[in-house]
Amino acid sequence: MSRLVLATVVLLVGGSAFAAGEDPLPPQNAKKLSEIIAKVEQRDDFRYIKEVDWDSDGYTVTYYTSDKAKVEITYDPVTAAPK
Repeated sequence: MSRLVLATVVLLVGGSAFAAGEDPLPPQNAKKLSEIIAKVEQRDDFRYIKEVDWDSDGYTVTYYTSDKAKVEITYDPVTAAPK
């Protein structure tokens, strides 16, 4: 019985570690998220930011314009340039 419990614990711990590695952290030389948000806020017809997501491609910012258009832009985390 104790082997079953040990095997279950190993699987759970190993699974958690794998899940944590799916969304890596931004690189050490990444721009601050606040700098990227400031760039978005300077765009023409900007109204408000709805969401910011992170994945290995960079930061994806979803925002709306004053005419209610939804815009999604992915930014490189190191250069803060749109992709």
